[in-house]
Amino acid sequence: MQRLASVVGRLSGWRRIALAVFLGALATLALPPFHLVPVLVPAFCGLLWLIAARPRPWPAAAVGWWFGFGHFCAGLYWIAISFTVAGVAPWAAPFAVLAMAATAALFPAAVAALAARTSGAGARAAVAFAIWWTLAEWLRGFLILGGFPWNLTGYAWAFSDAMIQLAAVTGVLGLTLITVLAAAMPAALGDPADAARAPRRAWWAVAAAFAVLGVVWTGGALRLAGASDEEVAGVRLRLVQANIAQHHKWRDDLRADHFARHVELTAAPATAPITLVIWPETAVPYLLDRDPERLAMIADLVPPGGLLITGAVRATPEGMTPFQVWNSLRVIDDSGAVVATYDKHHLVPFGEYVPFRGVLNLVKLTTGAVDYSPGPGPRTLALDGLPSVSPLICYEVIFPGQVTDPDDRPGWLLNVTNDGWYGVSTGPYQHLAQARLRAVEEGLPLVRAANTGISAVVDSFGRVTASLGLAKAGVVDAGLPVALPDPTPFARAGAWPFLFVLAAIGLWAWRPLGGQ
Repeated sequence: MQRLASVVGRLSGWRRIALAVFLGALATLALPPFHLVPVLVPAFCGLLWLIAARPRPWPAAAVGWWFGFGHFCAGLYWIAISFTVAGVAPWAAPFAVLAMAATAALFPAAVAALAARTSGAGARAAVAFAIWWTLAEWLRGFLILGGFPWNLTGYAWAFSDAMIQLAAVTGVLGLTLITVLAAAMPAALGDPADAARAPRRAWWAVAAAFAVLGVVWTGGALRLAGASDEEVAGVRLRLVQANIAQHHKWRDDLRADHFARHVELTAAPATAPITLVIWPETAVPYLLDRDPERLAMIADLVPPGGLLITGAVRATPEGMTPFQVWNSLRVIDDSGAVVATYDKHHLVPFGEYVPFRGVLNLVKLTTGAVDYSPGPGPRTLALDGLPSVSPLICYEVIFPGQVTDPDDRPGWLLNVTNDGWYGVSTGPYQHLAQARLRAVEEGLPLVRAANTGISAVVDSFGRVTASLGLAKAGVVDAGLPVALPDPTPFARAGAWPFLFVLAAIGLWAWRPLGGQ
C-alpha cells in the first residue's frame, strides 16, 4: 500500500489531473443503478494520496476539483438528454453538463483544501476527510441554484434495505459519513507517518471503520425484522404509467392521443376495486379549469366515491392579471370537481424558470415562454377516504427534511414525476433511490407515479412493494402501506443534531498533525 501511495504521490502534470478525473468518475459506479460500492475504496484512497503528496491548500483544492469534475460529469451526464429531448438549444447540452459539473466540483475542492491541513493520509486524516465530505454534501443541498442534493454518497446503499435504515436517525447524510469513512480509511495503510508511529494502528482503524458498516447493517436488519407489512384498509391504488416520450409529449397533434392513452390504461380491468387513480406529472396536456369536456371525461374514470390525482399545468383564470402558470397537482372526485390543488414550490432552474431573468435572456426547457411560478411550500392535503398526503412534484422529493409540512405530519408521501426528461439513463434510477430514502427518513410510505418509469409503491421502511420498470407502459395496482405510528428521530429533529456533532469532531480533526 505504501508503494502504491508513493506511485500515486509522484504523479504530476496531466497524469495527476487524469488520475483525479478517473477516480472521480470511478466513484460514480457506487451509485444507482450500479451500486458497486467497493470502487469507493480506490477512489477515495487515491484522492487522499494525491492530496497528501502536495499538502498545500491550492494544489489540494485543484486535485479535489478535478476529482469532483470527473465524478459529476459521469453522474450527471443525463442532463444533456434533457436538452436533446426538449429540442431547445440542443447544442448547449454538453456545456450544461460541464457547467453543472464544474460548479458542483467546488465542494470536493473545498474538502480537499481542508484535508491538506492534516498533512497526511493517516487514520485521523481519513476521519476528517469523511466529516468534511459529508458537510460539503449538506451544503451542496442548498447552495447551488436553490439546492441540488443529487447523488449524495449515501445513496450507494439504496440496494440494501437493511443499510438504509440508518436514515431514520441521521438522514442520508449518516450513510454518507460511514461510507466515506470506510472507503477512505485504507489510505492510512499507505501513509508512512502512521506506519512509523504505530504500525498496527492503521490496520485497527480500517477494521473499526468496516465494523461500523457491519453494526449499521445489523441494526437495520433487526429493525426490519419487526417491520409490519400492514396496508391501509379500504384503499387500493392504480398508478398509471403511459410511457410518453418527452419529445412527443407537448406536440399539438399528439395531445389527444396522449390523453386517450391515460384514459385507456385507467379503464383497464382490475383484480380488486380501485379507490384512487394517480396520473404522473403534467399527465393532462390541457388547462383543466378551461376544459370542462375533458374534466368530465376524467370524472367518468374516477371510482365511485374515490378520487383521481393528476399532474397538470394550472394558469391564471382568463381575464386576470398578471398572467401566471404553475406546475400543479389536481385532485378530482367522481363529480368532476377539483377538490384540492398543490403547486410545485421547488422549481428546476433553467427547466421551469430562468434565474436572473432580467439579466439572462435565455429560453427555459419546458414548453411555453412564461416562467412557472412557485407554490407556497410543502402542504398536507386532507382527502376523503384517504390518510392525509404530502404531494411532491418531480425533484422536490430529493430534498431531505423538506418533504412535509413540519406542523402537519401526513400519512403518506406522493411523488408525481416525468422522468422522460432523462431518457433511458441512470437518471430515473437515481431519482427513485432518493425518493425511497425520504420514506425511511420520515417513516412514511411513498407512492411514485412516473410518466416513463420507474413508478413504485414504497413502504415506511423504504422497501419497494410494487413497481413498473423504466420505459414500460402499464399500471401498478397496489395497496397503500401504513405510516409508522410515531415520527422517526430524523423527522422530529432533522439533520441538525447529527451536523452539530460532525462539525465539532471536524474542528478537532482540523488541527495539524504537529499539534498532537
